[in-house]
Amino acid sequence: MRRLRSTTLLAVSSALLAAAACSGSSRTVASTARRADIALAADVTTIKAMVPRNATLEALLRAQDVSGDVVDAIIGSARTVFDPRRLMAEHAYEIVRSIDGPLRNFQYEIDADRLLKIVRRVHAGQVVYAASIVELPKDRVGAVAAGAITADNPSLFEAMDAAGESPELAVELASIFGGEIDFNTDLQRGDRFDVDYEKDVRDGKLIGYGPIAAASFDNGGRHLVAVRFTPAGGSPGYYDAEGRSLKRFFLRSPLKFEPTPRITSAFSRSRFHPVLHTYRAHLGVDYHAPMGAPVQAVASGVVLSAGWSGASGRMVHLRHANGYETYYLHLSSISSGVRQGARVEQGEVIGRVGQSGLATGPHLDFRIRHRGEFVNPVLVRKSLPPGDPIAPADRPTFQAALARELSRLQAPGMVAAAALADASAAHTTATTPNSQP
Repeated sequence: MRRLRSTTLLAVSSALLAAAACSGSSRTVASTARRADIALAADVTTIKAMVPRNATLEALLRAQDVSGDVVDAIIGSARTVFDPRRLMAEHAYEIVRSIDGPLRNFQYEIDADRLLKIVRRVHAGQVVYAASIVELPKDRVGAVAAGAITADNPSLFEAMDAAGESPELAVELASIFGGEIDFNTDLQRGDRFDVDYEKDVRDGKLIGYGPIAAASFDNGGRHLVAVRFTPAGGSPGYYDAEGRSLKRFFLRSPLKFEPTPRITSAFSRSRFHPVLHTYRAHLGVDYHAPMGAPVQAVASGVVLSAGWSGASGRMVHLRHANGYETYYLHLSSISSGVRQGARVEQGEVIGRVGQSGLATGPHLDFRIRHRGEFVNPVLVRKSLPPGDPIAPADRPTFQAALARELSRLQAPGMVAAAALADASAAHTTATTPNSQP
């Protein structure tokens, strides 16, 4: 028995020693293998940056010490698919070059959908740079949003931001209802909106918006609805719940949607002039706005004049249908292409707010003349008839689209109503004095 026990212990001890030896051997091999790994230096250098203001493609490349002949080759290649003069500030670009110097490729983000790509290749012993436009992949998804104008969010920009969306969607919404609401002056606390739209995403990040499918806006007691609809053989447009086009002869405002403009001087036959200190007629409406804010044509028409006009400063004068003319005074600049005889479209930017001529500060003096007589712009826009109705043959299809979109807008609308109620309650609580002694 003792001999058996001794034999067993010896066997176990031998096994343990063998295992330890194997383990040590394994650790030695693994350690040796780790020591054998060699960290190789990267063979390329990558530069990622944004295009600075007033930069050219040549300047970008030369700033990275790219040789002149390579710069010329890259620009020549780029011209086959893209105009290098259209390089835009704040767009991303990337340069990849070898450690020993040669540029391997260049990329420039043309817009959210396209990439200019230039790659170095060797063909038949010759170095060439091949340019191409690459379409960037994206996903388009449907979404709904709702918001409200409150004490904390008094502008559409702020209300849209509170709803989790960007100013771009606010601008699009304002353009749809631009014939019904002056978003610079008409918004008031208690207004609310619902939007059914599409957004483009890439790698989970928002890169842009598709068209708004439908929207509703409660403004000053009015409930406005817009549905995107394409009549048979026609183009897409927005229509109200009665099937009338929301496109009006005049936009409600000559200013592209801005968060700060307001009317500071109304139409009057006798107004005290702030510079001349005399009473004289003011035959338009003054909008206070930031210097450089975009000014748009309120209706399609033809340019009668565009340039300096004495006390009016830089001015654009347009002729429209039905005997109407519009004037845009005190501009800081006039858009290129806006010249006598040129045609402009409704909503087209024709200039920028300034204080040229006889003016005490940046503002836009906007005027309307009808059949030779100046009229009050605010009253004219309110008196214009509604848009054209949908053709009877298209009405069944439109009614189905309207019902579908209204059901989609209902859910976010309830969210907006709840948010508005909460905001009103919070504001009331904050402003109600404590009744306790």
